[in-house]
Amino acid sequence: MGALRRHHCLIAAFVLAGLLLVQAEARGVTSAYRRRLEAAEDMPLDADVFAVPPGHNAPQQVHVTLGDQAGTAMTVSWVTVDEVGNSTVMYGRAMGRLDMAAEGTHTRYKYHNYTSGFIHHCTLTSLEHGTKYYYAMGFGHTVRTFWFTTPPKPGPDVPFRMGLIGDLGQTSDSNSTLTHYEATGGDAVLFMGDLSYADKHPLHDNNRWDTWGRFSERSVAYQPWIWVTGNHEVDYAPELGETTPFKPFSHRYPTPHRSSGSPEPYWYSVKLASAHIIILSSYSAFGKYTPQYKWLEAELKRVNRSETPWLIVASHSPWYNSYNFHYMEGEPMRVQFEQWAVDARVDLVFAGHVHAYERSHRVSNIKYNITDGRCKPVRDRRAPVYMTIGDGGNIEGLADSMTEPQPSYSAFREASFGHAVLDIKNRTHAYYAWYRNADGVKVDADTVWFTNRYYMPNHDDSR
Repeated sequence: MGALRRHHCLIAAFVLAGLLLVQAEARGVTSAYRRRLEAAEDMPLDADVFAVPPGHNAPQQVHVTLGDQAGTAMTVSWVTVDEVGNSTVMYGRAMGRLDMAAEGTHTRYKYHNYTSGFIHHCTLTSLEHGTKYYYAMGFGHTVRTFWFTTPPKPGPDVPFRMGLIGDLGQTSDSNSTLTHYEATGGDAVLFMGDLSYADKHPLHDNNRWDTWGRFSERSVAYQPWIWVTGNHEVDYAPELGETTPFKPFSHRYPTPHRSSGSPEPYWYSVKLASAHIIILSSYSAFGKYTPQYKWLEAELKRVNRSETPWLIVASHSPWYNSYNFHYMEGEPMRVQFEQWAVDARVDLVFAGHVHAYERSHRVSNIKYNITDGRCKPVRDRRAPVYMTIGDGGNIEGLADSMTEPQPSYSAFREASFGHAVLDIKNRTHAYYAWYRNADGVKVDADTVWFTNRYYMPNHDDSR
């Protein structure tokens, strides 16, 4: 009899422990780490990371992005300052045998009292998947050579390692973020918007677009970065006579929007290995029947989960955010598209904008119909996990004020700068890690295994 009583007590203890664990999970974790508060200032113009490459008319600010949806084309961009030069790119599979050539175009723009250099774009086509290519430009003056590796052919079990960076800017914290990412490594970067923060300088000083291009070249010249536009790319300044939104960004950073049927470069999709990634624009119209709305409606129907099982969405403004900074700014897009995301079984939604880090549980808030009072997010295994990675480190500084108490949808949050890496293993599992800048480059501060919503839609947000 005593043994039976002990058995029942043990069961009760396990049940109680389980209830306490569930309650702890529901509350989420606010990291105890406190970053030392420091002034956020852009690195000085003579910093070594902004150095102009030597040689007459040397190509600078070199960067690559996908030139089509699936990675058989790559667009190379660069700037020449002394004169136009040419827009030719020579490329091949060996450094000493650049036996293919492509001819690009160049553009130039004025912004208030600034005139850009000559901005070249050249798309290399008919590339093979998963292949390293060397490429060179600057012929006739100063030639510079780089390389990239094309992404593997899309397929359900093709592994891929992707860096996740947002709101980078060009401060010493930005430099630390890029250094940390270079150490953790990835095959491409999904960038959540807010590149240079040039608009934070007097007259939207576009020289800071040039310094940012030279600063980021050490990574983006060697692997594709997939661009999301943020509020600091809008550069709308009627007081300066500048009324064309996204002017500097659209001249400098092309996207492969046409290959996914998008009429504008600010929303589009790409396929990287086993992931179908949808880029949305928080600062373009997305209401019912707008071009972005109609494109997304059609794009979700084109997703083939048997080919690319991981469905990822990226926008700049987060749909779920428990910081006091930019609180509820992503709500209009969430209301418009969250039902679609749940119905499509989107796996992950990445955002920036808030200069801190947060990961949600799998939640949805789609039951509310004004009269039923169901206006609180609930756990939903059909729903995405939402990550805010606006923590690259920039001139505006850290978002260090959180809403209290921590909402039940928030799984982990920390007011720090850093970056993340998503390591897709196969059609069912992906490993995710977030790294804070203040630690060693290999120290992860938040990790979780995700399971795929299409092939393994179990609960994977228990921590």
